[in-house]
Amino acid sequence: MNGAYRGASPRLLSRTFFLPLLSGLLLGISFPTWPAVHLEPLAWIALVPLLLSLEHEERFGPFFRKSWMSMLLFCLIALWWVCLATFAGGILTVFVQSLFSVVPLVVFYYFKKRAGFRSALLALPFIWTGWEWAYMQQDFSLGWLTFGNSQANLLWMVQYADVTGVWGVSFWLLTFNVLALLLFMEKESFQVKLGIVMVMLVMIATPLLYARQVFRNTALDNTYPKVRVALVQPDIDPHEKWDGFGPEETLSRLYSLTGQSVRGERPELIIWPETAIPFYIRLPENKPYMDSVRRMVTRWNTPLLTGFPDEVPVFPNSARGEAVAASGAEYAAYNASMLLHPAGGLVQIYRKMRLVPFGERVPYSEYFPWLERLSFSMSGISSWAKGREATVMHFTSRDGQPVRMANIICYESIFPGQVSTFVRRGAQFLTLVTNDGWYGTSYGPWQHAAIGRLRCIENRRAMARCANTGVTLFYDICGRSYAETPWWQQSVLTADVPLESGITFYTAHPDLIPHVCLGIAGMLALVAVVRKRQ
Repeated sequence: MNGAYRGASPRLLSRTFFLPLLSGLLLGISFPTWPAVHLEPLAWIALVPLLLSLEHEERFGPFFRKSWMSMLLFCLIALWWVCLATFAGGILTVFVQSLFSVVPLVVFYYFKKRAGFRSALLALPFIWTGWEWAYMQQDFSLGWLTFGNSQANLLWMVQYADVTGVWGVSFWLLTFNVLALLLFMEKESFQVKLGIVMVMLVMIATPLLYARQVFRNTALDNTYPKVRVALVQPDIDPHEKWDGFGPEETLSRLYSLTGQSVRGERPELIIWPETAIPFYIRLPENKPYMDSVRRMVTRWNTPLLTGFPDEVPVFPNSARGEAVAASGAEYAAYNASMLLHPAGGLVQIYRKMRLVPFGERVPYSEYFPWLERLSFSMSGISSWAKGREATVMHFTSRDGQPVRMANIICYESIFPGQVSTFVRRGAQFLTLVTNDGWYGTSYGPWQHAAIGRLRCIENRRAMARCANTGVTLFYDICGRSYAETPWWQQSVLTADVPLESGITFYTAHPDLIPHVCLGIAGMLALVAVVRKRQ
């Protein structure tokens, strides 16, 4: 069992890897898929088989192989749908993500070698949670598989995220997995087992009681001011959008759908999805199209928020100047959104700050331009530039009240800290524009939508989510969907969005839990080293 796999029989290999692969399976299917499937509770015990198989694994090679095979299966089940957009990019995504997912288990191995298996188990929740946060701070991060995201649709069990964020959910799950393993392993006494069971029951009951109070308070408080928002789902195939459809046809469909909504629903804000305008409309040669959009906004007498690609000149002394100059480019292209007002005036623009690694931007290509050759573009653009400013947009409601909102673009919704920055800057509700049509009818778009629920809960902000082909919907401040339109259909969804100005504990302290976890993990590592030397 100590790693001697060469020449081993299939039966021995199946015994060796059965438990790690079982953990990978449980982890993968516990993540959100289609709305009718709810296997989230499996995450509460998903790591037990893997950890059990690692208890007596002393050599690093076998330990790593077991851990990596488990994480590889996990990533494959949870992220296979990325291959529908770009096969090579999907394979790379699964492979790289599986390697990053092994990192906390590698740290766990060294804890185990120095302090013993049980001490390493106690440190694991701190190691894992701290690593999840640290991993998301760099550009290679695809933080999609943060452990706490598995519970996004289990709303009764994650309402405490307004205190701890998704990091607290991850820590909670990891601690429960460790307790479940100790319960399975414990052979000392009935009293110890009973104590573990009691703690596990408390861990289940506490989130339920907290959620009950949150839902009760929300039901009693109906005093929130509201703004009426229309979400336009044009249902344009993303592969045709950049090549087959011309500007006139694209805008014509958007104008037609929006005009029907304005006449029937009288919204106070209209939202078009990510890159709804799939060309550089602000360039001088496209001024007729920009003037056309402005005229329609004036005719509708309603502000318009739309996604679009933005291209701006780059100067040598700008933030990206040297990198762009080195690559020979004179302009930087951004995945952006803009807010247009009926009365005209300045256009408010937000440029996407977190970009999909290799799909939208090759990490660190601003320093090494030759890395651009590794890009797996899905939109005909080899690389977007990174936005630098968390812009909070504002408009005036029909009754004359100022309204402030955050616009999140697609993949950014998985980054808790970034969304909380918008809220700290005054955003009263969240908007999300996206184009998930690349992933067909897989559960990728539903998984993406589910993760957005956590951002609503963490910050107690409602969300208006507008997608090109779906999923287009509204979430309230508890992450509950209260209006939704069928995907892959042309439609407009209109609903009232509550405005909130309060700040949750998590919003005020978004990094507290992971910082504490990293600190405790560091202290435990120091203690382990000292004990080993003694």
